[in-house]
Amino acid sequence: MVAETLNSPPDGLVHGFHGSWVIKTIMVVFTSLAFYNAIELIILILFTFHRYSGLYFWSMLLSNVFGVIPHALGYLLIYLNIGPLALALTLTTIGYYLLVPGQSVILYSRLHLVLQNSKVLRPVLYVIIIDTIILIVPTTVLTFSTAYIGSLTIVRAYNVMERLQVAWFCAQEFMISGIYIWEAIKLLRLMPEKDRHRNQIMYELLAINFVIILLDIALLVLEYKGLYGLQTTFKSFVYSVKLKLELGVLGRLVSLVQPHRSGQGSSGTSDFPAFVDPSRFNADYTHAAPVANRRSQMRRHVHGISMDTLARTSSSRPVSRVVSRESTRPP
Repeated sequence: MVAETLNSPPDGLVHGFHGSWVIKTIMVVFTSLAFYNAIELIILILFTFHRYSGLYFWSMLLSNVFGVIPHALGYLLIYLNIGPLALALTLTTIGYYLLVPGQSVILYSRLHLVLQNSKVLRPVLYVIIIDTIILIVPTTVLTFSTAYIGSLTIVRAYNVMERLQVAWFCAQEFMISGIYIWEAIKLLRLMPEKDRHRNQIMYELLAINFVIILLDIALLVLEYKGLYGLQTTFKSFVYSVKLKLELGVLGRLVSLVQPHRSGQGSSGTSDFPAFVDPSRFNADYTHAAPVANRRSQMRRHVHGISMDTLARTSSSRPVSRVVSRESTRPP
């Protein structure tokens, strides 16, 4: 069964997709959802980031505009047998370059928000660069060779390479996400305030990354089942969902470094216990003691971390350094 799958050209890569109408409908649904998410993401990214600069911003924008859209459009043209095959394959190839390796770049740039150890960051970057070169070059050559030559040897090599690159990039994303989760948990433990809000953020970050892992596993299952048409259209949808979840991760990270404000009052009297009447004080209680001053400065410093400063990963200090410095400062 496996040998027959490896020796057969992918269904739909040449002369359109000829499967059941149910599979065709599901493929069109996945493609439509990918287009919808891509358009929505353009708006969300432009409105979320206050400054259009930095590796995190550009990797997310390019992975969406030149990754999701060309990838989904190219495979739609291939399966519906519309237009020249060379044009459709070129679109899918460009989309693949910015979609799959681009997701690893997004995870790497996001890693800077919680980690500043070059001994960890540099090897991760090297792994991304080396894996991208090793995997995308033969995949591209074999894709065009399968479409235009289609010999048994080339088809078998393409099927093996396709499965290998899907599994490898998924494992790479698992590794980077694992490092991020570990560092985010360490960052949460450095926070000076321990409350239920902090624990809630930790669980939400873990849940988001768990959903991403489940999507990758579903992608792997479709690939190794030989459902090429479903896998390629589902991939565009999956990576568009991943990009939307990235914005959720960024929003949670902002909440992580900002103390919970819901319980803070607007007046200074809210800091006194219920049995204390501040109106009976003769001294000036509106000016805090030196220790309190330092603590309030720390709160203002953490409050000052915004979406803008988090987005500029290449020029600003990481959140981990800010929080660790403030939380370890002696009173």
